[in-house]
Amino acid sequence: MPTSAKQVSGIAFALVAMFASSVFIPLLPEGTQVGMLLPLNSFIGFLCGWLVMGRLVGRGYYASAGVGVRTSCTVLFFALLLWSCYEMVLLSTRLRYDGPMEALTDMMSMIVDYTLLLGSDPQGPIILLVGGILSGFLAEWCAERFA
Repeated sequence: MPTSAKQVSGIAFALVAMFASSVFIPLLPEGTQVGMLLPLNSFIGFLCGWLVMGRLVGRGYYASAGVGVRTSCTVLFFALLLWSCYEMVLLSTRLRYDGPMEALTDMMSMIVDYTLLLGSDPQGPIILLVGGILSGFLAEWCAERFA
């Protein structure tokens, strides 16, 4: 059931994902195509905000900060999973892998590589952490105000 807290948390986490993605783009190697990075990561942020944060509001501001960080980590996980899976499919259509296990192993190593790349600049993790906490507070305020 749509509530105002779910809608606000979905929009807030879409914005957090968009800002974190825009900070991540300059860290990517030269010539990387980033056409759908912002819209898809924002959509992942919206879904995680709606499904994770939106259903866990109403427990107080202290708990909402923790759930906000949890939601930011969920957004990060699914964004990394999506883009490493996409890259793995592209490489597998070029017949780079000998079998499916090699493809999945390379996909997991790409997740680690992207995570290390994100961690090389402190702006991305700070945006995810602070944005998650503020989005959690905003969702909690909205749940109290419009419930």
